[in-house]
Amino acid sequence: MIGDKELHWYVAHTRVNQELLIKKKLDELEIENFLPLEEQVRETPLGRKSFRVPLIHGMIFIRTDKATSFSLLNEYSLNMVYLKDIEGRCSLVVPDKQMKDFMFLLDFSPEGIEVFDNNLRRGDRVRVVKGPLVGLEGELVRLRGHKRVVIRLEGVASIATSYIPGSFLEKIE
Repeated sequence: MIGDKELHWYVAHTRVNQELLIKKKLDELEIENFLPLEEQVRETPLGRKSFRVPLIHGMIFIRTDKATSFSLLNEYSLNMVYLKDIEGRCSLVVPDKQMKDFMFLLDFSPEGIEVFDNNLRRGDRVRVVKGPLVGLEGELVRLRGHKRVVIRLEGVASIATSYIPGSFLEKIE
């Protein structure tokens, strides 16, 4: 059972195009949150313009305690719904380490990488031990013909690195 005052990462679905409004309200309330954004350049009648848009549409990550998570819906009327755990009994909680790795990988944009290590197999849990992604933990997978490290937020999303040298990885037992 989750303690009422313990801080946890919750995942909330928002209505279409409401992610930035909800983020703004959470920021005003000084509640830690994470909204993955990407830079897009679009043609407008006034020329090319750069926009920051949600990377995962309709989803925002909120770090708060259980009571505050409910007050955001009931007292502040934020238009969102929390994802439920597998049994559907309570709000899905993303472990801090997994969320930290997820945020770090989304903020990091390396050029393409390949994995070379004969001791590593698809499905192995691995940890990055060298380079800018040091400390990142995930699963080794083959995606579009290349081995990559994937960070999964179970029931939410998965993201993959594009390149990490095999010598930068160690298998987690």
